Amino acid sequence: MMTMNINKSIQVKLTKNLLYPIILQILDNKPQHGYEILSIIRRSFGVRFGASTIYPLLNKMEKDNFLKSSWNMNTGRPQRIYKITADGKAVLDYTLGSLKSICRTFEKKVEKDSESNNLECGCDSSVLETKN
Repeated sequence: MMTMNINKSIQVKLTKNLLYPIILQILDNKPQHGYEILSIIRRSFGVRFGASTIYPLLNKMEKDNFLKSSWNMNTGRPQRIYKITADGKAVLDYTLGSLKSICRTFEKKVEKDSESNNLECGCDSSVLETKN
């Protein structure tokens, strides 16, 4: 049970620290409203963040010109739809490249260690693949 709590804590911390690229990746697939972004993060990473975490970050990302938003008035309730910008795409591409490099370094280290200690790497670089 203790391991599950530690694993969940690590998952939450990693996801929270990677919210910028996670949100950019979600929006690179298609524009979304804030609640849908929260739902995708929950489904994809098993981590629950509230509106108080996501919306200030979306506002900051929009001010940084990584996202732009517009209002969808065609639904029962107006929704703010977020879309990635060219600057956001550049940040996403750079970040994904950096994360892939980090994973490769982990894999090399683990491969070296596993030769003497029979360890396996838990780094799944396929999660970091970009669509072309």
